[in-house]
Amino acid sequence: MKLIIAYIQPEQLNEVKQSLYEKEVYKMSVTNAMGCGQQKGYHETYRGADIEVNLLKKVRVEIAVNDEFLDTTIEAIIAGARTGNIGDGKIFVLDLPDCIRIRTGEKGPEAIG
Repeated sequence: MKLIIAYIQPEQLNEVKQSLYEKEVYKMSVTNAMGCGQQKGYHETYRGADIEVNLLKKVRVEIAVNDEFLDTTIEAIIAGARTGNIGDGKIFVLDLPDCIRIRTGEKGPEAIG
């Protein structure tokens, strides 16, 4: 079992969800996040003052998958999130030692579904 964490541009979220749905991946958690990477933010002027904005809006998508869905899920995220511009995002893959479905008490790969 793996936990996939992807940071993507907010405007790409619908494309990523559509791409995941096409690959029959329906379960995910989505959270608003802020961060910076190579983009290093930008400068803007507000009421005559120069302001450096170095934390940009991102979306964090978390998906727990069984091993056989790992590559398919990653490919779907990339297909939906890639624009070819700097700041498209990052994908992290972590080992998931256990998963427990609260309603039924199922454990392991069966609990992910």
